[in-house]
Amino acid sequence: MIVAGDIGGTKTHLALFDWKKDRVDPIRLESFHSADYPSLEDMLTEFLVPPKPPMLVEDFVAEKTDNAQPELEHQGEQPLEVNAACFGIAGPVIQNRCHTTNLPWVVDGATLEKRFAIPTVKLLNDLEAMAYGILLLRPDEVEVLNAGSPPAHNQALALIAAGTGLGESILFWNGSRYQPMPSEGGHTDFAPNNDDEIELLRHLRGHYLHVSYERVLSGPGLHAIYDYVRDSKKNEPTWLSEQIKAGDPAAVIAEAGLKGQADIAKQALDLFACIYGAEAGNLALKGMTLNGVYLGGGIAPKLLAKLKDGTFMKSFTNKGRYKRLMNSIPVKVVMNQKTALLGAASVAASLSHTPAAV
Repeated sequence: MIVAGDIGGTKTHLALFDWKKDRVDPIRLESFHSADYPSLEDMLTEFLVPPKPPMLVEDFVAEKTDNAQPELEHQGEQPLEVNAACFGIAGPVIQNRCHTTNLPWVVDGATLEKRFAIPTVKLLNDLEAMAYGILLLRPDEVEVLNAGSPPAHNQALALIAAGTGLGESILFWNGSRYQPMPSEGGHTDFAPNNDDEIELLRHLRGHYLHVSYERVLSGPGLHAIYDYVRDSKKNEPTWLSEQIKAGDPAAVIAEAGLKGQADIAKQALDLFACIYGAEAGNLALKGMTLNGVYLGGGIAPKLLAKLKDGTFMKSFTNKGRYKRLMNSIPVKVVMNQKTALLGAASVAASLSHTPAAV
């Protein structure tokens, strides 16, 4: 039995798998609000204790008659026996230890091994886990933005994922399989590509000492782009301002832009898609990822209609003399939101000394 986890600042998904060879569905999958727990150890303690089976009415009556206290019977239950575990974590993993970026947690693989008697616990950067996961996706779990014409022999792949933050990873071919490389590429310097983006950078520099791509290509980044458009164009309708204040700003802006309800929201989405395409193209060039670029994270599936209208790919291929090369690279959107969990499970399966598709 193996345990896999996708640990985010807002939500954590934990799953139990009986993974022998090929990809399988989890035996049990639970989601937790990360901030409700002081540590991953506390969350795992709750998850690994087998759920109490429902009590039949006759059993309950019998226990009441015997003055039993059924709620005490399960206090001594032991956690499930786990052969290996792997967790994808939003933050840098150094020597199997991570200070989480958006949580006050320190996650340490050795500590988890000892606490839960698990022979091997592996920690991965969340994008590294997602990179393993894209290798297991079925054709119906991706949407194609550009079919491209990849070479027949295996070349590198790239993964870029905008969500709460921005993550990036390159998968290189080591001669027998793809090997994901962890990275913190989302924190590299934002490089504007036209006059409008230069003004956006100036606007953001008024709020941040360092303007990274994550400041632009993320949920908060879409809101920041919107604020720039609002301050420069002065075209914000009152109803949209009120909805943004009352709800999730990025979600409200995206919906208004996709439905064509407000020019300011459409302009924000145009700018977001243009910058997203440019940075995806940058990553492809840096890794010569001729076999494909994958767009993961929570934002791309929600903005699929926008990403398909040509704005993204025009920016992706706008690399001067390398435009033809960029047109040959397949670009796909990952639609399975449990891809990072799937990747962590595949790594845990390999650690449990069973053959796994990693």
